[in-house]
Amino acid sequence: MPVHRSGSVRPRRLFLAGLLLAALSLALTAPADAAGTAKPPRGSARMGMGVLAHDGRSGTPAPTAATQTEGVDVAGYQGNVAWSTLWSSGVKWAYTKATEGTYYTNPYFAQQYNGSYNVGMIRGAYHFATPDTTSGATQANYFVDHGGGWSRDGKTLPGTLDIEWNPYGAECYGKSASAMVSWIADFLNTYKARTGRDAVIYTATSWWSDCTGNYAGFASANPLWIARYASDAGTLPAGWGYYTMWQYTSSGPTVGDHDKFNGALDRVQALANG
Repeated sequence: MPVHRSGSVRPRRLFLAGLLLAALSLALTAPADAAGTAKPPRGSARMGMGVLAHDGRSGTPAPTAATQTEGVDVAGYQGNVAWSTLWSSGVKWAYTKATEGTYYTNPYFAQQYNGSYNVGMIRGAYHFATPDTTSGATQANYFVDHGGGWSRDGKTLPGTLDIEWNPYGAECYGKSASAMVSWIADFLNTYKARTGRDAVIYTATSWWSDCTGNYAGFASANPLWIARYASDAGTLPAGWGYYTMWQYTSSGPTVGDHDKFNGALDRVQALANG
């Protein structure tokens, strides 16, 4: 006579179903790219985050007779920064990440932004753009309202729009080249209306070519901050005949991201003064 064990089979089935649901939940909450690599959490993006992966590294700046002024850029993941150490090493200007999208503000912004100023540096703030989340105008307003403003005190640089590879998804944030140009223009126009200054554009030539169609229309008003980890800044995006700033490494001393201003300290001061 067969023995029925339906009472034990059902809990086992429920247990297995629970495991499958848990696995599905993990898959949905941890986005991955085509290679299966988990995406970073929103808010963790920073200036130059995609440079090594997309453009690589090919040396350090070659000696030049032109005068350049050393700078750094920092973000929340670096915590409290040793500004006096950087100042003593010759760093004279700095940019701090203030915001990302309309959902993140840097918890270390005060220490980083005010700390650089207090040791004597000329400082500025930058915004990591996420064109797939909200409009350019909305993000420009968020940036200005959370540390990205400007004042004519001789030590505050205009805000920077960090527009580069999307660490959370599609390289160009799902936008066509024309739509991307429109988004950037929306941000820049709003920032100028709020502050009276033209924002700096930070980008890499390869990304700019891919995602804006190598648009040249911003070069007449917006200073270029180029990202390239090599012996020189390389080919610049269309329209710009020279760079104002160059992020040349992510492995410098004290903090990783080091930059060169294309001119002596008085030119940094001139940009701050507008």
